[in-house]
Amino acid sequence: MSETKKTNIILFSGDYDKAMAAYIIANGAAAYDHEVTIFHTFWGLNALRKDENITVKKNFVEKMFGKMMPRGANKMGISKMNFAGFGPTMIKDVMKKHNAVPLPDLIDMAQEQEINLVACTMTMDLLGLQKEELLDEIEYAGVAAYLADAEDGNVNLFI
Repeated sequence: MSETKKTNIILFSGDYDKAMAAYIIANGAAAYDHEVTIFHTFWGLNALRKDENITVKKNFVEKMFGKMMPRGANKMGISKMNFAGFGPTMIKDVMKKHNAVPLPDLIDMAQEQEINLVACTMTMDLLGLQKEELLDEIEYAGVAAYLADAEDGNVNLFI
């Protein structure tokens, strides 16, 4: 009997297409019986933001970060050819025509497959994000927890 393989992904990017790639790899690895963790840090945390506006107490800078960052996976821009926000609409239309799974559905699939979705607590503090603003049933940890997972990882990716 072989031991469980572990895949760890740091999702640093806030780009829709890069987050999509991370979640496609994560879901694929989970389908091959890997234990998978996606550690969301900096702009990658936007993939975990709830779509709706959550009222929480914030200082001025935290409010500004909240307004500048996309609220939820579906509002993230793409890395190339963003075209003042029109690019994501175009790519989502192309994806729909090719029956590609959109990012919010990939995130749901990841949760169904029990992929560990981890929000970086240090980055949350820096950007003024609070647990109430992020998806339910995710984990919260710092870099030490990620490093512990990465040490045992068979696959470690930075996206």
